[in-house]
Amino acid sequence: MQVSTPDVTLVANIIRGLAMDAVQKANSGHPGMPMGMAEVGTVLWTEFLHWSNEEPEWAGRDRFVLSGGHGSMLLYSLLHLAGFPVSLDDLKQFRQLHSKTPGHPEYGDTVGVETTTGPLGQGFANAVGMAIAAQMEAARFQNHLLASRVFVTVGDGDLMEGISYEAATLAGHLQLGNLVCLFDDNTITIEGHTDLATSEDIGARFAAQGWVVQRCDGHDPEQIRKALQNATAGNDKPQLICCKTTIGKGSPHKANTHDVHGSPLGAEEIALTKQALGLPAQDFFVDPHAREVFAAASERNEARRRQWHADMDEWAANNAKTAADWRAFRSREMPANLLEELAAVAGAEPAATRALSGNIVQKLAELVPGFVSGSADLDPSTKTRIKKGGSFSAADRTGRTLHYGIREHAMGAVLNGLSLHSGFLPAGSTFLVFADYMRTPMRLASLMKIPVAFVFTHDSLMVGEDGPTHQPVEHLATLRLIPNMHVFRPADGKETAAAWTHAVSRRDGPVVLSLTRQNLPALPHAADWNPQQALRGGYVLIDAPGAAATIVATGAEVSLAVDAAKLLAAGGVPTRVVSMPCVELFLQQDAAWQKSVLGTAAVFTCEMGRPEMWCQFTGRLDRCIGQSTFGASAPYKVLAEHFGFTAENVAARVKAAL
Repeated sequence: MQVSTPDVTLVANIIRGLAMDAVQKANSGHPGMPMGMAEVGTVLWTEFLHWSNEEPEWAGRDRFVLSGGHGSMLLYSLLHLAGFPVSLDDLKQFRQLHSKTPGHPEYGDTVGVETTTGPLGQGFANAVGMAIAAQMEAARFQNHLLASRVFVTVGDGDLMEGISYEAATLAGHLQLGNLVCLFDDNTITIEGHTDLATSEDIGARFAAQGWVVQRCDGHDPEQIRKALQNATAGNDKPQLICCKTTIGKGSPHKANTHDVHGSPLGAEEIALTKQALGLPAQDFFVDPHAREVFAAASERNEARRRQWHADMDEWAANNAKTAADWRAFRSREMPANLLEELAAVAGAEPAATRALSGNIVQKLAELVPGFVSGSADLDPSTKTRIKKGGSFSAADRTGRTLHYGIREHAMGAVLNGLSLHSGFLPAGSTFLVFADYMRTPMRLASLMKIPVAFVFTHDSLMVGEDGPTHQPVEHLATLRLIPNMHVFRPADGKETAAAWTHAVSRRDGPVVLSLTRQNLPALPHAADWNPQQALRGGYVLIDAPGAAATIVATGAEVSLAVDAAKLLAAGGVPTRVVSMPCVELFLQQDAAWQKSVLGTAAVFTCEMGRPEMWCQFTGRLDRCIGQSTFGASAPYKVLAEHFGFTAENVAARVKAAL
């Protein structure tokens, strides 16, 4: 149903008033974007977007992503008017402690917020992931009712960030016709007009990337409506609508200036703006008719939701097995014996943990339908392709392996979008040294507490001849610094099985798997050792009565610690060995377990990376055997000798420090 132009204007001005007042009351925020995109938001939410305030997580809803999260008052105002649990009091608490209206939208804090946005470009790439997920889910279960649409708003800042190029070209290549991007084309950034830094034709860029591009006056409801009608008419390409807008529209002295981007307008300018817009001077004013406009939209959406459920019930009655599979997929069900199943196929022969992981990935795909994988053009090295799953493409939406190309940054954010959309448990892989290319989406996955597996191989100096540009030194330490990130560095097949079990079973955050390029021996586990111990983060691999030292190690260095312990024992220094594949899990264990694992002897650690983090266990940096400088180009065994990662040197370091 079409909303009249006067009604669109009324609602848009109400949104402008709410944005001005909230930012002014907080004395902090960004009023310009909400004021500029008010008509676009109104037409989209009242005429096109499928949403439900009765069932906000309705599986058939459209997704709306505000990529420029600084414009959060646009989203909060729309949620309020749409009847979501965002009250006027919540708007008045904008940017205050524990409010539902933080400075940037945060997933899990505010009902109706689909993803945490703020770092520019992330939300756009999340939206690409959501669009992929919708296509993949609908194709897998052969049900068009699951092919939800994704709408995302972006600004110049989003599109200047390199991630937007990576994500947009992937979306165009995959022909994601369920993705609509609304570009707030106001030519303003923080420093001034965009001609300070760019003269790019955004529309031409997107057209070259395989998008359909339209242009409209972002303040003309009829032009906005026509563009959205075209964009949602059943297309086989993603859609970009360049909405020409005026930042801070309505402000007599600050519209179309960078002054309105990220600062309150001030009481005097707000009074003048409200007068110009025909709004009363009252703070946080909402005209009752604006609520009626949204109430009518809500009624239409509720009818659509009820029909969707009726259609789903009919589909389920006619496709009982597929419907049961879909419900299991949505709930992310796991086999009770997952670790045992994965450990059985990992392999016990000497092998790189990346190769052992490759074995596990195939079994995991059989057991966990929601598991999907992919890499940044590195599967021959990272081994994360699902061999029997096919490739997701424009021609085949059922494929379970995604080919991201050399686009690590976009890959990380697309993974987040896949996870946020429904029941998928996504994994993506590259070399550990490139983790920094995707650090922001990894950080956001941790903040949002969503399940994503970030797989990194070639995890140390032992990359060898490729040299220091490809040899990670600081990366493990920096990843462990991210709150709520679990970094798993397994040392053999059983530990790799545990790492993958944790990665797909965890529901409150992401997991990093750090895997080796070089072959590793199987660890000397006792015959009755239970791999569940690896899921406690750290355990005693080799005990030693009367031990004088305990060496804690991870990944490839565990077998090195075993060899060093043998030399120490032969020299009269009985030494225990602890494998600690996941520090974060170990620190979550009870004090009794931690004490039993670390023991009472002097603790040393061994890992080919920055050592400082390990001082929490040793109390002294000289007991942390690590790597604080960049590597070198040489065969990996030569590098191990050169940098002191030999059993003889580790044993000597322990003796010297005792």
